[in-house]
Amino acid sequence: MGETRTFVDSSVLISAARGTDEIAGEAFAVLDDPARTFVTTDFVRLEVLPKCMYFGHAKEAEFYQEFFKSAACIVPISDDLVSEAFSEATNAGLSAVDALHVAAAKEAQADEFVTGEKPKRDLFRVSGLKLTSLRALR
Repeated sequence: MGETRTFVDSSVLISAARGTDEIAGEAFAVLDDPARTFVTTDFVRLEVLPKCMYFGHAKEAEFYQEFFKSAACIVPISDDLVSEAFSEATNAGLSAVDALHVAAAKEAQADEFVTGEKPKRDLFRVSGLKLTSLRALR
């Protein structure tokens, strides 16, 4: 397993799974990087799996399930995590889901948070966490 603890948000997984987004290649490169170990949370799982399962997108669902099986750490949902997410949201003006992801990444001691968001989005106001936009890599 890799040495860089990486949290990828839902946009990275969706781009790689569907392969149609302009950042799909960059998403695959991150997910296939042997120097990375992935950390995640059930909030990401909740964002990506239910709809594709409902609509019968079996290959996409399998892709996500393999990612979750291979993750080195799945940060558990807890009152403390939600409390930390609230702090992140108020400090950086984040949406609820982005704040939950940031709090989980920090709890898992991620070295990097990789997203498909543009570098000028709210997420990049977060402090104490290295954020990388796949759109900036293009």
